Amino acid sequence: MLVIITYDVSTLTAAGQSRLRKVSKLCQNYGQRVQNSVFECLVDAAQWADLRHKLVQLIDPKEDSLRFYQLGNNYKNKIEHVGIKESLNLEGPLIL
Repeated sequence: MLVIITYDVSTLTAAGQSRLRKVSKLCQNYGQRVQNSVFECLVDAAQWADLRHKLVQLIDPKEDSLRFYQLGNNYKNKIEHVGIKESLNLEGPLIL
């Protein structure tokens, strides 16, 4: 399933800056960054449960926020991209 994750982490303190880095790094482990605080993650149900749990544990809900958009398995017709930074094909071959 495709999940869009957006976040807003307060960076007014060193602890907030650390949380921001951890949230970003965790999201990078599961998907691709498409905007500064937006990731597209192609995950199965177990990966999604693990990722969501870890993200919720990382943030401070009094200062930060997370938003999850579950687009499911038929996501290709639900996404339209206009402009630069064309998205990576998450199901395509990985070339290193």
